[in-house]
Amino acid sequence: MATNTLPMTGPATARRTTVFLKLVMAGSGLIFVLYVLLHMYGNLKIFSGAEAFDKYAHALRSLLTPILPFGGVLWLLRALLILAVIAHVWAAAQLWRRANAARSTRYFAKEAARAALTSKTMRWGGVALVLFLIWHLLQFTIVKFNVGSAQVGDSPGALVISSFQVWWVVLIYVLAMIALAMHLWHGVYSASQTLGLSTTAEARGRARATATVIALVTSVGFILPPLAILFGIIKGN
Repeated sequence: MATNTLPMTGPATARRTTVFLKLVMAGSGLIFVLYVLLHMYGNLKIFSGAEAFDKYAHALRSLLTPILPFGGVLWLLRALLILAVIAHVWAAAQLWRRANAARSTRYFAKEAARAALTSKTMRWGGVALVLFLIWHLLQFTIVKFNVGSAQVGDSPGALVISSFQVWWVVLIYVLAMIALAMHLWHGVYSASQTLGLSTTAEARGRARATATVIALVTSVGFILPPLAILFGIIKGN
């Protein structure tokens, strides 16, 4: 009698694959959280003026030179961020596809009724953040175009100050940071569940508190410099 040697497939395999996708999202999300926290801290240097910000930017670009070329560490970090974003978007797209495919089941219909708003906010908020990231990299890193009226030369600090003297640039930035705060809150809390760190009511409370602190600190830290520039608290040279 023939023996069936084909691998087992079905709900158990699907659950394992879903867990893997969630782990990919949690791991790549953690890289993103660490990156934005460091980036936010660096942006606060602009409160010391354009010259101090320029010194900070130069120090970042000269890290590990001459072992690495000028700016090498930054580009390695950016490459890591891009890979994390690609992995995050890929995993999110796969989970989104699975969720849509499961809509016909009765169980999913009940679950979706409770989580539909959060899921849609995360998905479209994530799309908005990716588009903003492209805009942000073009504006301050790749092309370095100045939408303001001031002469900036090769000064990163002057470029930041000139750009955020334009109200609609600040508006785009603030809206993106609100989307980032929502994404961080849900992402950090969901990651704690995926990694098994919120299995009790007390642990879930700590996870929510941690997610709230990270979301608020990051978004407020990013929003403060553009608003301070727009309202004249931080001025160019």
